[in-house]
Amino acid sequence: MAVKTSPKRHHWYFYAGTAAAALVGILVLLFSIFVGWLTATEYDPQPIEPAAMSQTGSGAVDRSQVLRLLTFNTGYAALGEEADFPMDGGKGVNPNTPALVDKNMVGIEEILRTSQADIVLLQEVDLPSQRSYNTDQWTAYGQSLPGYAACFAPNYRCNYVPYPIDAPLGAVDSGIATYSRFSMDSAVRESLPVPFSWPLRVANLKRCLLVSRLPLADSGKELVIVNLHLEAYDDGAGKIAQTRQLLRLLQEEYEKGNYVIAGGDFNQVFPDAKHEVKPTSQWVPGRLPEMPKGWDYLYDDSTPTCRLLNQPYDPADPLTQYYTIDGFIVSPNVEPVTVQTLSEAFVYSDHNPVLLEVRLH
Repeated sequence: MAVKTSPKRHHWYFYAGTAAAALVGILVLLFSIFVGWLTATEYDPQPIEPAAMSQTGSGAVDRSQVLRLLTFNTGYAALGEEADFPMDGGKGVNPNTPALVDKNMVGIEEILRTSQADIVLLQEVDLPSQRSYNTDQWTAYGQSLPGYAACFAPNYRCNYVPYPIDAPLGAVDSGIATYSRFSMDSAVRESLPVPFSWPLRVANLKRCLLVSRLPLADSGKELVIVNLHLEAYDDGAGKIAQTRQLLRLLQEEYEKGNYVIAGGDFNQVFPDAKHEVKPTSQWVPGRLPEMPKGWDYLYDDSTPTCRLLNQPYDPADPLTQYYTIDGFIVSPNVEPVTVQTLSEAFVYSDHNPVLLEVRLH
């Protein structure tokens, strides 16, 4: 026997389907408006721009003295021992409380003070950003280094980062910062190739080099300091293109007769680094190319410089992955004295700082 459907039920299905279609349409419209807003406000720096500068150092570089340089990816004071991160296979995003950011910043500032470095290169330094509870880290770290010249170049500016969807990063304003006991004649931000296309590009980093020029006391030449934080989560082509641009810049400055030191987070292992990537690792770094004769990578792989953020730090866990991806490049007229990874047990950042001593020929 046939079952008849009442006209009222037909009407209910019709209205329910219409409402669902309308809701989908509204959501699509809102998403389009959101993406359009991010596109219209996308950070789009020039190839070369003046870097922000503050404070003043004291005097020119004396070639007779040993120079101490420190590089440290500070993880925007939010990626300490408690942290994990989705891009590395973890689940956490922003720190649970402002107190964690404060704890990490206090520890980082103590490292900067006790290192007694003449030149400090920091990466992942936040200006007021949602992910680090709106702390001005560039200014705070400068206050821990009184009398140092300071410069800053943004590499991540986005009005709203919608990743991850369940706990977005929100508004981000971040970059790399260089501090110098000596005077800085100038500092510029040099853009690096962006490997991502629209729409992923609009909420992603715009990597750069922060190039600072320090005068020498006994000649018209300069000590050129290059602070860097190269691509992390690309398919590999971005790292290669950015590394090539970096090496071209270093060679050009050396050919002018300048002394050149580049340091930072390469997101690539050094050619002879010992820390192997486990098959279970959620993130695999690139590998840096061999350097031309006379040029050197300077790093210390007796202690790793970085850990994977797949989970809060647990040195006893077999899934804990280490890397050596932070260090320096020096030109042939720069003589290395010592290089050491400072073992801070990843308490304040997912990176350890690296301390270098050199002489200028």
